[in-house]
Amino acid sequence: MSVKVLKFGGSSLADAEHFRKVAAIVKSEPERRYVVASAPGKRNADDEKVTDMLYKCYDLTRNDEDIDNVFICIKRRYEKIIKDLGLDLSLDKEFERIKMAILHHAGRDYIASRGEYLNAIVLANYLGFDFIDAEKGIFFCDDGSFDAEKTNRVLTDLLEKHEYAVIPGFYGSMPNGTIKTFTRGGSDFTGSVVARAARADLYENWTDVSGFLMADPRYVNDPKAIETITYKELRELSYMGATVLHEDAIFPVRVAGIPINIKNTNRPADRGTMIVKNAELSADDGLITGIAGKKGFSTIVLEKDMMNSELGFGKRVLEVLMNNGVSFEHLPSGIDTMSIIVSTDDIKDKKLAIAEEITRAVHPDYISIDDGIALIAVVGRNMVNGVGTAYRVFKAAADAGVNIKMIDQGSSELNIIIGVEEKDYQATLQGIYSEFVK
Repeated sequence: MSVKVLKFGGSSLADAEHFRKVAAIVKSEPERRYVVASAPGKRNADDEKVTDMLYKCYDLTRNDEDIDNVFICIKRRYEKIIKDLGLDLSLDKEFERIKMAILHHAGRDYIASRGEYLNAIVLANYLGFDFIDAEKGIFFCDDGSFDAEKTNRVLTDLLEKHEYAVIPGFYGSMPNGTIKTFTRGGSDFTGSVVARAARADLYENWTDVSGFLMADPRYVNDPKAIETITYKELRELSYMGATVLHEDAIFPVRVAGIPINIKNTNRPADRGTMIVKNAELSADDGLITGIAGKKGFSTIVLEKDMMNSELGFGKRVLEVLMNNGVSFEHLPSGIDTMSIIVSTDDIKDKKLAIAEEITRAVHPDYISIDDGIALIAVVGRNMVNGVGTAYRVFKAAADAGVNIKMIDQGSSELNIIIGVEEKDYQATLQGIYSEFVK
């Protein structure tokens, strides 16, 4: 029998109604054998995530303040889910143990992880599946890095002992037995790890949207969904701000070549987005796969005659940034000019110092640091076969009345990145989308 691993986000497990939807999805196919659960998310715009309440408890104890009001809200949240589902289940001992740990100043990671831990117990009970604590099969090294090989070895053996199981997301254990959480995309990463260990045929990541959209719906009206995207395209789009699933969180399945299906818990019949290692180039597919962007960048502009013949010029400039703890995003250059795109937050308190150090290091004829830059990436595996793609990107910006400040095209021709002023961000996104998506 083939194996599917499913991960459900916090919005998909926020209350009993969503638990029922999840159970219907899981039970609809016997291949859906391993489920990764997040902590309960918001039920409405005014609600609070359980994980945020747990963090609040941690902060209160750090300041020797009472946690009772917050902790009772957490307890009632789970008790309501259990009651509404009609389960014969009590978490009283778990709550007592967790509260005692919080009052005795347990680590922040342990406290935060209890949201997933408790929700996975409830979901396992409701589904009739086994419960596997993530600390028994997901491991970190002494330096806090993820121990991929030990995890894959131990978790594979553990899963083979359970035909159907629920595993809490977001955390694992350190060599000394303490709990450690993942820093980004925690439950997504757990789902990916479980899929690799289970040698899954498919990893289904269930959330509250029907896959990736071709553009941010906050800026582009009703953008189309992406049916198929490659890992490389995902990396480009997620790096530039697409947030449905971060590329780092799917690295284990990428290594194993396991496809991912992004699905909508509230609309399970929707196809969603398939994330695959490779996709055939087809004339039926659009020229671009998606558009994404981010604000908050600055440009360091240098000019110097004969810069191109000055050995080590770029190295000395980048050493200044490195010594100030600043990494660069892009480095478009000319014969006598050099532009360095950096995060504005990284340099906001260091502008004058960085300018002075660069001046001493390379003696430019001109240097300036300009804020208010937004970067927009146009990504697509079909772009390599397209004639005039860059022209159409630039034309779309021009037609929108936008002046492009920076251009950078990858050698693989998978993406084109342009820099514009932040005030032109939305107009640029809309213009490019309209140009390529009819």
